[in-house]
Amino acid sequence: MKEFEDKFSELQGDMTSICMEFVENRADKVYVYASCEKGVISSSFFYSINNTYVEAHKVNDALEDGDRAIDVSPKRGFMVLDIINGNIRKIRELCKGYGRDMPTEMKMIYDVKSGGFQAEYNYDLVHTIDDVKTSSAFADEWFEEIKNNNL
Repeated sequence: MKEFEDKFSELQGDMTSICMEFVENRADKVYVYASCEKGVISSSFFYSINNTYVEAHKVNDALEDGDRAIDVSPKRGFMVLDIINGNIRKIRELCKGYGRDMPTEMKMIYDVKSGGFQAEYNYDLVHTIDDVKTSSAFADEWFEEIKNNNL
């Protein structure tokens, strides 16, 4: 049991670490959205920097004047998503190996200052039963919810 929990936590930690690396450790909070439904894997990540909520490609908008810009090129962004998606696959294999249910949706928040980590898991089908919205639409909705509620 402990081994499963440790491996699961390690993979989640790796997701937040790569997101911190993307912003050169200059975020106050990191948000990672991970989805795995019916073989479809997707992810998204965004930040709170200087009390501003920004999607990854807009992090420079939240920096203070005079701060060195962060490389937000699509290439770097896709590299982060590839790593997150790889970790989702590893979590899926881990769950399978331990006979555990795989979350269809994971919403993770890492508070850099406090070191606190919280995660919300959903095990019900979300986007594959929606005729209109894709997993990225659900990720966008979560971003708006966080931004509007200052979470």
